[in-house]
Amino acid sequence: MRKASMKSVRNLVKKSLFVLPFIFATLVFQSRPSQAQLGNSLDCRFVSVIENAYLGNHLKFNVRDKAMQDRVIEQYIKRLDPVKIYLLESDVKQVNTLMDKVFDKTKAQDCAFLGEIQKLIVKRMEERLETVKKVLDNKYKLDNKAEFVYDPDHKPFPKTSDEAQEFLTKYLHFQVANYVATDVKLNEAKERVIKSYERMIKRQKERKLDDFLADYLDAFARSLDPHSSFFSRDFYEDFNINMSLSLEGIGATLSQQDGFTVVEALVPGGAAAKSSLIQPQDRIVAVSKKDGKMENVIDMDLKDVVKMIRGPKGTKVTLSILRKEGAGKGKHTVVLTREKINLEDEAASITYVDRDVNGKKKKIGIINFPSFYSDNKRGGRTSAADLKKLVAEARAAKADGLVLDLSNNGGGSLDDAVKIGGLFIKTGNIVKQSSRVEGREQSLADTEEEVDWAGPLVILVSRISASASEIVSGALKDYNRAVIVGGDHTFGKGSVQTVVQVPNDLGALKITVGMFFTPGGYSTQHRGVESDVVLPGPFSTDDVGEKSLDYSLPPKKIDPFLSKDAYVTEGEGAWMMIKPEWVKTLKEKSAARVAKNDDFKKIIDDLEKSKQRGKLIKVSEILNDSEKKEKDKKAKKNRMASKEEKNKEYLKRADIQEATNVMGDLIGVIEGKLN
Repeated sequence: MRKASMKSVRNLVKKSLFVLPFIFATLVFQSRPSQAQLGNSLDCRFVSVIENAYLGNHLKFNVRDKAMQDRVIEQYIKRLDPVKIYLLESDVKQVNTLMDKVFDKTKAQDCAFLGEIQKLIVKRMEERLETVKKVLDNKYKLDNKAEFVYDPDHKPFPKTSDEAQEFLTKYLHFQVANYVATDVKLNEAKERVIKSYERMIKRQKERKLDDFLADYLDAFARSLDPHSSFFSRDFYEDFNINMSLSLEGIGATLSQQDGFTVVEALVPGGAAAKSSLIQPQDRIVAVSKKDGKMENVIDMDLKDVVKMIRGPKGTKVTLSILRKEGAGKGKHTVVLTREKINLEDEAASITYVDRDVNGKKKKIGIINFPSFYSDNKRGGRTSAADLKKLVAEARAAKADGLVLDLSNNGGGSLDDAVKIGGLFIKTGNIVKQSSRVEGREQSLADTEEEVDWAGPLVILVSRISASASEIVSGALKDYNRAVIVGGDHTFGKGSVQTVVQVPNDLGALKITVGMFFTPGGYSTQHRGVESDVVLPGPFSTDDVGEKSLDYSLPPKKIDPFLSKDAYVTEGEGAWMMIKPEWVKTLKEKSAARVAKNDDFKKIIDDLEKSKQRGKLIKVSEILNDSEKKEKDKKAKKNRMASKEEKNKEYLKRADIQEATNVMGDLIGVIEGKLN
């Protein structure tokens, strides 16, 4: 068994930092018990040590107090019962009692309260299962008139078992209706719902102390702010895969449906795709273990199935596959050799389209940029390097304008955000990051003098564009370098996190260590980056955004720090500043098109219906939602589509089309100005 002293923990922490919308920082475990050692699983003794690491480095909080304890308990209860169908009001009081004085060192090292809470939640889950089976018996009839108001954040926990059963009965109609709406027969729908409750109990009983501690530490982190968190070892592994865009495995996207691990899609060039033996919608029912014996994985948690399938490049894994329909229907055994897989669908890519501008054909490059990925290994792949290549390709292709699509980009590497912002200016400040020490802001600037793209630039955003996306769009807006198009404003995440790995592969800490400001001195916290040209968007609702999250940090403002050297007015690399009168023209032209566009009309109608309905759920609407059926079929088809087919669908999106139209208008306005 590998072990490490707390001294080595502290040293390894210093070496293991890397960026997300994060920064490098010196994080130290400030207290260490004598002779304490880490094993291969989380231990109660280290809870206070890990808490101290958060408090020693968090932007705002540095001491434990009663208010923080209350927030930790609230977050832990949310993890236990997010839908509020299991716990009673009295149970919540009991959890509060069990977790009272949770910051007491003796209690934290004991961890007995976690076991007591586990027994309580299992007891309530088993009681609810009895209700589920009683309601969904042979006499059950789906009540298509059932409706209820559902908002977990404002719904109280039930006071009595009868009250819990009353709500659960309505909720079951909702769950069954969701299956029936997708053409599942009523008896099968009932069986699937019952099985789902049985699986939840089974998985809850199988959870270990590692899982409880990870949940508690995550609740502690989230009591500080919405973006501090604790990564379990499995989550941390997935996080690294997403940041590096590579993994070693068979090259298949998996999901869990009714207890089965289902192949959703195959990664082009991966082992599964090259074998031609696996198809989307195949069910994986067994996987070989290290000793070569097959293990049944039906009803196994997806993360555990994935862990069995992943493995070092060059090693073999055997899968037992069940195919329900089509060619090769039946059960098959497939042996695959694991390979390194590059997740190309998540990488930046460019497509060219033509627009008629004043009677002339103009080529516009659309860059689909889903995340600010960065492999922290030396020579690893980065989004900044990829985007620089795409911009060079656009120049070589003689593109007349670029649309940078950040509309589904939730952020990523801060370092890459600075470099990407710098592709469109000469040199200068892109972002300033604060720390817990007042007046210790640090400017992060682009230092490369080359302007990679000097032509017209439109940035497409939405309310889910966050963090690093807001740094780039905010900086280029402040410099009047780009026209921002899309949702009324971006997500509003203006905080900076760093990730610290816990030794012995025990997980990682994500800690908010600062706030960032765009060159105009604005924090994007809460307000986000406002669009110059606003488009109706499905995410433009009050419950999407930083300000709606628990314990969101307040916004700030500092003095502007725009760099004069960013501007190039003549010669090589010269770019034109966006003028207010141009934006006015672009708004008017876009508004006229949007008013006539059926896709945008549909989005506006859906938003209005959602606003009027509020949190009211009607079973009748679920059953009669033919549009949802069509969307589900389309989504399923898209998951199985080739990269080329996915790109065609992507280009049909109303916001992509309109952002491209705005770029055409911008080119026309600039050319008119030049003439």
